[in-house]
Amino acid sequence: MNEQELQRQAKHRLAILRHAEEVSGNVAATCRYYGISRTRFYRWRRRYDEQGLAGLKDKSRRPHTSPNATPEEVIGKVVHLRQHYHFGPLKISMYLKRYHDIEISQSGVWRILKRLDMNRLPASQRHKAHAKRWKRYEKQQPGHRIQMDVKFIAPLEGSRKPRYYQFTAIDDCTRLRVLKIYDRLNQKTAIQFLDYVCQKLPFRIDVIQTDNGVEFGSQFHWHVLDRGIQHVYIKPATPRLNGKVERSHRIDGEEFYRLLDGQVIDDAEVFNQRLEEWEDYYNFDRPHGALGGQTPYERLLQKTQPNETPL
Repeated sequence: MNEQELQRQAKHRLAILRHAEEVSGNVAATCRYYGISRTRFYRWRRRYDEQGLAGLKDKSRRPHTSPNATPEEVIGKVVHLRQHYHFGPLKISMYLKRYHDIEISQSGVWRILKRLDMNRLPASQRHKAHAKRWKRYEKQQPGHRIQMDVKFIAPLEGSRKPRYYQFTAIDDCTRLRVLKIYDRLNQKTAIQFLDYVCQKLPFRIDVIQTDNGVEFGSQFHWHVLDRGIQHVYIKPATPRLNGKVERSHRIDGEEFYRLLDGQVIDDAEVFNQRLEEWEDYYNFDRPHGALGGQTPYERLLQKTQPNETPL
């Protein structure tokens, strides 16, 4: 019950006390009229005589001591992850376990957020009914399919450059990503990025999947084939078919670019240095909800380790 409701409750009880004095002139009649006991009436009147209107508010029923209460330090970490990264209860629970060795359940995190009125996510991150969600799938081996796309970076305040372009490649199986910033968007930069991806990923690529953007035109297509890799286009106007790279771009906006707010980076080389730090964190340190809390690199190790057969 918030303060406004408590104040309304106290005024209602004061009206009952005044009814007995000014209207009925009889405590028993007033109690019958309002459906309360005389014991409760006299308790309210005593508290009103001692404390005034504040005495008519309900007292907190919280215990004076709570030995099993969540420590303030843990609550502070939960609030920090919520405010700065917009993490949900599951992701917060995974982070606290992984980086702070703190065991707290998803429901425990939710109760903390609920008590602090921080349980509502931004509209773009709210849960969707299962009937409206797309079925999740993934390839079984690293390199079977790489989704590739471009994220347009809005001009930063004070920047002379109208915009930058983040090229992103993500492995369908492990979610391992390669990122690079370019100041131009054309087939030449797309080809440069493809060569960079092939050099950086620690496994063979079988298929590259892109949308129908002009940067992935015929020159890019034939360059992919020349490298012995298949190139497939998704259907026009169906970005959900590139869902993993699209979702990773949303993570970039929420956890990387939002933290650059107010900073001016007007050099593609400096931009790439910051982006490479984020790429390393994403691949090696950030637990991934769709991977059961594993990082992409941990999933890669799991998929590439030989199965041990019992003797």
